[in-house]
Amino acid sequence: MEDNEKSNWESFKVTGEELLEKVKEIVKEGNARRIIIKNEEDEVVVEFPMTVGAIGIVLAPLFAAVGALAALVSNCTIEVEKKGEE
Repeated sequence: MEDNEKSNWESFKVTGEELLEKVKEIVKEGNARRIIIKNEEDEVVVEFPMTVGAIGIVLAPLFAAVGALAALVSNCTIEVEKKGEE
């Protein structure tokens, strides 16, 4: 990331049941640099860097991991680092 590029952060509170669908929605938007999932105690559970040009076969393990995580958490926060606006 170049010094002159800025990042914006968004945060979403979701239940475990909503987690996978929200992550899929974020990935589909295509402007996320990184996704961080935190538990109810605000501890980072998992962090995924989003590579430029990610394709379905690369995203399948991410979705599988998020799906497994969703079964373990009741409430969580998704923090998304997005590409800055110019």
